[in-house]
Amino acid sequence: MDNKIRRVVVTGIGAVTPIGLSAEESWKAMIEGKNGIAPITLFDTTDYKTKLAAEVKGFEPRNYMEKADILKTDRYSLFGIAAAQEAVDDSGFMGKIDPERAAVYFGSGIGGIISFGNEHTKLLQRGPKRVSPYFVPMMIANMAAGMIAIRFNCKNAAMPAVTACASGSNAIGEAVRAIRHGYCDLAITGGCEAAISPIGVAGFINMQALSTAEDPNAASLPFDKRRAGFVIGEGGAALVLEEYEHAKARGARIYAEAVGYGSTCDAHHITAPDPEAGGASRAMKQALEEAGYTEKDTVYVNAHGTGTPLNDKSETKAVKLALGDRAKDAYISSTKSMTGHMLGAAGAIEAIACIKALQEGIIPPTINLNEPDEECDLNYCPNKAVKADIDLAVSNSLGFGGHNACVAFRKL
Repeated sequence: MDNKIRRVVVTGIGAVTPIGLSAEESWKAMIEGKNGIAPITLFDTTDYKTKLAAEVKGFEPRNYMEKADILKTDRYSLFGIAAAQEAVDDSGFMGKIDPERAAVYFGSGIGGIISFGNEHTKLLQRGPKRVSPYFVPMMIANMAAGMIAIRFNCKNAAMPAVTACASGSNAIGEAVRAIRHGYCDLAITGGCEAAISPIGVAGFINMQALSTAEDPNAASLPFDKRRAGFVIGEGGAALVLEEYEHAKARGARIYAEAVGYGSTCDAHHITAPDPEAGGASRAMKQALEEAGYTEKDTVYVNAHGTGTPLNDKSETKAVKLALGDRAKDAYISSTKSMTGHMLGAAGAIEAIACIKALQEGIIPPTINLNEPDEECDLNYCPNKAVKADIDLAVSNSLGFGGHNACVAFRKL
């Protein structure tokens, strides 16, 4: 460790999402306003109020792993490994870093819930001897981080962030801090989730969190007056973060600089956000302060924007508290209107959306925002992408348990 605060840059990105099987495909779909929500195919929804989800479509795990290994790996880890593989290939760092200086910080809100459900069914129907010997490593929420570290020979810290829907953003933020303060020179970071399962969906339905809409274009409705719950999504997204001088010395392509991170807790309620938005606004303020925000900056906020009645109202308040009079000038959008809520992977794909928005000067839209809510009265970029030369992009993630995380990026 050294005492000098070091700069951190993004040198690789990767993603597997409901709207694309790569980071570039997912980004293009966002800009086009593509809706990834459709009827659930992963299980029979006959007895379920919720019929829609944002599933990953056309994913082939054999592109990343041998069949024997696939059978002992949960779907959430497969998504994480696929996203990480793309980010690592994009970055080109393999063979150019001391493995003991390469870390993994990778989030998952839930971990292997599909394996949990499948193996519990075996236990009840066929007895304890039929439970897979791989059940525990398939289920636990740190396994994606561990498998990514094994795959890419990362011998520094390999840790998950498990902060519900803030997991991906917390993983990125903690990786930024580790590099800044000299604990490592590079980190594979992001998040992955695969919770579209009978027990996962039933649990979210019974807590009245999910949309029960049957029209995919009237289901995930961030900041719209009709919003009535989130749409569950799945997938993985990964970034390679690297110390600036290390990246420059090896001639790496640099997407953006990671310039700010805020992490707070509401200490209010296990699921409901603080209606006064104190914790969320403090996380934003922390990230903005680290990023050197001034009123001259043109800002894009990738909102948590789940489409639940309470979240969108309180997040609007958080943006106003953080940006003050400049809140009305900020570009804001919720890409969850297209990807659904990817839970522990959400913060990671939304960080990539911020990075691409900075790089290309275009803001992805909030699709299907057709009936504005008077309590959500900021510029949410409804329905069409907006060309804008932005200086600073921030991504909000707000999780059950009161977890709030905000990460900020600038063009280098």
